Amino acid sequence: QVQLVESGGGLVQCGGSLRLSCAVSGRFLSRYIMGWLRQAPGKEREFVAATSWGGGSIDYADSVKGRFTISRENAKNTVYLQMNSLKPEDTAIYYCAAQNRYSGSGRHGRYDYWGQGTQVTVSS
Repeated sequence: QVQLVESGGGLVQCGGSLRLSCAVSGRFLSRYIMGWLRQAPGKEREFVAATSWGGGSIDYADSVKGRFTISRENAKNTVYLQMNSLKPEDTAIYYCAAQNRYSGSGRHGRYDYWGQGTQVTVSS
């Protein structure tokens, strides 16, 4: 069992920055790929970024590449998503999720555990 708690969402102007945090607890965390996904109103949930705990495998959606950075602090069991140059189309609920590394590749596959989500709103 893995528990995930996100924080750091909020309202920001276009071009601004936010950092999301995901506190992770549970056993055998190294078995999981950690991902950030988002869901905008009226749209399907989409992949944003993913990382392994070892950091050797990091992936980004094309829409955020160069603007967002995923990182993790292993000592604190925390995963971050630094979001820069935010655009109105980044407005969504952002979810932190854990995927058993045998279930997918981060970008694809089923995520096994989810946080409650945190709202990010970018005003134009």
